Amino acid sequence: MFKDLVTDVFFDLDHTLWDFEKNSALTFEIILPKHGVNVPMEDFLEVYVPANLVFWKLYREEKITKAELRYQRLKSVFDTLGYAVSDSTINSLAEDYINQLSSHTHLFPDTLRILNYLKPKYKLHVITNGFQEIQKKKLINSGIAHYFDQVIDSEMAGVKKPNPIIFNLALTKANVNSSAALMIGDSLEADILGAKKAGLYALHFNAHGEAEHQHSPMIKGLWEIKTYL
Repeated sequence: MFKDLVTDVFFDLDHTLWDFEKNSALTFEIILPKHGVNVPMEDFLEVYVPANLVFWKLYREEKITKAELRYQRLKSVFDTLGYAVSDSTINSLAEDYINQLSSHTHLFPDTLRILNYLKPKYKLHVITNGFQEIQKKKLINSGIAHYFDQVIDSEMAGVKKPNPIIFNLALTKANVNSSAALMIGDSLEADILGAKKAGLYALHFNAHGEAEHQHSPMIKGLWEIKTYL
C-alpha cells in the first residue's frame, strides 16, 4: 500500500517497539521493595498502568509539567490503594524509576525481524514524546539504536505529538517530504492523527486493543508492516 510512495519510516518508541509495560513492571519490582513500599505488585500495576496513560495524556496536552507527571502518577496510585507514602519517598521512587527503566530491554515481538526487513529498503527514524535523557538509553541498551538515522524527541522539538511542529522537525532532520513519509505508532491521537495532520501517511499499531477506525490501516503485530511496505 505504501511501498511505492514512501522512502522514510518514522516509528514511535514506547508501546510500539520498546515494550513499555513489561519493562516498567520489571522496574517497579526492583524499586518498590528497595524503598520499603510493600504493596502487592499486581494491585499496584492494575492501578498504575491506566493512571500512567491518563497523566501522559495531560502531559502531552501541556496541562502538567514533566515533574508533575512523575510525581502525580505515583501519588494517585498510592492514594487509590489507600497506602500512605511520604512525598520524599514518592520523589525518590520517581527518580529511581527513571534511572532504572532504560536498563530493561524487552521489545515487542518481531521488532528486530521487521527492522532488519525494513532497513535495506527505507530510512528509519524515531519520533517520541518520551524524556530525552532515557529514550537514547532505551535504544542503545535494547540494541536497536543503529537502525535509526534520526531520533526526534519532544524536548528537542519543544512540543509533543500530536503537534505538527514535532513532525515537521522530524521531516526536516530526515530531509524528506511528508508525502514520502510514514508514521507507525500505537497512539491514535498522538501518532496517527498527529502524523496525518502534518501530511504523513500513518499505520496504527493497535497495542491496546482499540476499536477499528477509518483514520489509517491498523495492525495487531509488527510483522504485519511487511504487508504495507
